[in-house]
Amino acid sequence: MELLKKLVEIRAAASDEAPMRDFLIDYVKANSANWKTQPELIHGKGFQDCLILVFGEPRTAIYAHMDSIGFSVGYDKDLIKVGGPRTIDGIELVGSDSQGEIETELIVIETEEDRSIQYVSDRTLDRGTLLTFKPNFRETEEFVQSPYMDNRLGIWNALMVAKTLENGAIVFSTYEEHGGNSVGFCAKYLYDKYDLTQNLISDITWVTNGVKHGGGVAISMRDKGLPRRSFLNQIIGIAKESGIDYQLEVESAGGSDGGVLQHSDLPMDWCFIGAAEDNVHTPDEKVFKYDIMTMVELYKYLMEKL
Repeated sequence: MELLKKLVEIRAAASDEAPMRDFLIDYVKANSANWKTQPELIHGKGFQDCLILVFGEPRTAIYAHMDSIGFSVGYDKDLIKVGGPRTIDGIELVGSDSQGEIETELIVIETEEDRSIQYVSDRTLDRGTLLTFKPNFRETEEFVQSPYMDNRLGIWNALMVAKTLENGAIVFSTYEEHGGNSVGFCAKYLYDKYDLTQNLISDITWVTNGVKHGGGVAISMRDKGLPRRSFLNQIIGIAKESGIDYQLEVESAGGSDGGVLQHSDLPMDWCFIGAAEDNVHTPDEKVFKYDIMTMVELYKYLMEKL
């Protein structure tokens, strides 16, 4: 889990995913000689801060978003949410501005008329500075717990699959937590060049009444969006055939990079598949190791069979 810990420690809040992309480029260059297939790396002009890895003759793409929830520094010590972070008194936040590194705390101020969130600091932070939860990676025999399991664990899963992947693509995307603007042009590139229309969303879902720790990876039958039923049935059929433990998720809300694919003008199929976590969007996101293992194994199997 050392790689996962390192991924958690890389700040990549909201619209500043370049540090994560650069780390991934360096990681792939340093390690891919030992992978089954050496991928082509696609990034730079026209791809903003995204990174695409192409292996062999891809039929299916894995999408894993790099961005994080967090906060923007506003006026008079106010904090403005980026995505949907939980706001709890005393949460430790980190970042950097023109005056140096930042470590601060979040405070909730409630009155009869209003509720606001602010930072605590002896100095005024630069307006617009991005702050994220302070890294605090914990591991036990059964669980990993840390800020940003969503979606550092989705990135980690994709990198584990990359080791044995022969044919496929991996897209490290941006802006999932607040809009998903990068997915469209990455999907168009893969569609135009490889006629690729099948997509798996490597992301982390939530523990709910129907999805529990220890039950295996969750295959989402729907959230706010609905995957095309024939593609979903194909995935569930392959999952049954694999013998790998999985759970079926059915939710009325929530979204991911799959929602952007569904709303594009391309004939894209997609399905969200991921382990479930407790303490969502807090510094204490918690995932069961067995579910992580089944996530990696099912992705490997699907990328071979789809």
